[in-house]
Amino acid sequence: MPSLSPQDLQAIWLSIKVAGAATLISTPFGFGFAYLLAFASVPGKSLLEGLVNLPLVLPPVVIGYLLLLFFGQSGFMGPLLKTLDIRIIFTLTGAIIASAVVGFPLLVRSIRIGMEEIDIHYIQASRTLGAGRLDTLTSIILPLSARAILAGMTLMFARSLGEFGATIILAGNIPGVTQTIPLAIYDYTNTPGGDSMALALCLVSIALSFGVLLISEAARRSFRKRSAR
Repeated sequence: MPSLSPQDLQAIWLSIKVAGAATLISTPFGFGFAYLLAFASVPGKSLLEGLVNLPLVLPPVVIGYLLLLFFGQSGFMGPLLKTLDIRIIFTLTGAIIASAVVGFPLLVRSIRIGMEEIDIHYIQASRTLGAGRLDTLTSIILPLSARAILAGMTLMFARSLGEFGATIILAGNIPGVTQTIPLAIYDYTNTPGGDSMALALCLVSIALSFGVLLISEAARRSFRKRSAR
């Protein structure tokens, strides 16, 4: 197996950084959307659900192109970002946004499923005893959906590690700046003699994803043991 070059190590570190940032930033929003979809009766709920899940069925390249239009100089956010001297396109921030948008539906779906499995009688009892919505949220819903939140975060992190299409459109493929593992593999497959290096990064990607799943499973078992006490 060939050794990893400094550029490969940068790609691995960038992948972890992008996936971690996208997951941590998205989790509070994912929890909020999951709560709305699971418990709230709001007008246009089906439309909201469709919009949240849309990235699941759209090709990532399409998502990247739409984000490019949205954040571009002539896009909806372009003038405002220019005024604030904020750059999204071809930056690490762009890679994080692309990963966050693509992985967001997995996060919301996992948390929502966990919330819908909560016995509604617990929530009703809490409200009957005088607890407010915030108290019920923090003392009943949040603890009982902890495993689902962890599962959603794990899925989103793993999905972000493999994100390619939206990232290359919005953030580009810049070594040391936005080049994550999938983009580095893409480069190697287009380089004569780069097959072995592409395979090495594939193995690293598999090891990272497998490690995340093992950690998630260990945490899930720990939560289950605590709940059983």
